[in-house]
Amino acid sequence: MPILDSHSLEIISRSADQTRRVGMRLGALLKPGDLVALVGDLGSGKTTLVQGIAAGWGTLDPVSSPTFVLVNVYRHSDGARLFHLDAYRLNGSSEAIDLDLDTMLDQGPMVVEWAERVKDVLPAEGLWVHLNYIDEVQRDLIFSGRGDYYEDLLARFRKLVYGG
Repeated sequence: MPILDSHSLEIISRSADQTRRVGMRLGALLKPGDLVALVGDLGSGKTTLVQGIAAGWGTLDPVSSPTFVLVNVYRHSDGARLFHLDAYRLNGSSEAIDLDLDTMLDQGPMVVEWAERVKDVLPAEGLWVHLNYIDEVQRDLIFSGRGDYYEDLLARFRKLVYGG
């Protein structure tokens, strides 16, 4: 009996570089309006995954944790934007509403670290990624598509990662 349902994908990353490569494959699929919600403890690899997502999406901007600025905006050569929100320092969903998440989603894909802290104001549909620390270099990443579009996105992502 499978542990994960058909709407989920588990990847064991053996290094930070591998986590970035996984993120690059996901980033290549993202379009404006796409939501990637990251959940994981400190040191679980969220920002490392975002570095890969941003590179795969096509930005040359350096990626760092937006913990103190809340939102980093990365630029694509065609003028598009990728929004990287860190909800760690927010005091709940009401502060996230003040950031005008809908406008950000209208303008580009959005990746949210600590998404569980603001899940009440995030769209019901999205790609959720749970990152778990295994040891110093290994991480367990579980991707779950919520909604038809994200289940399709997950299927395309699975194909990019594993081929077929």
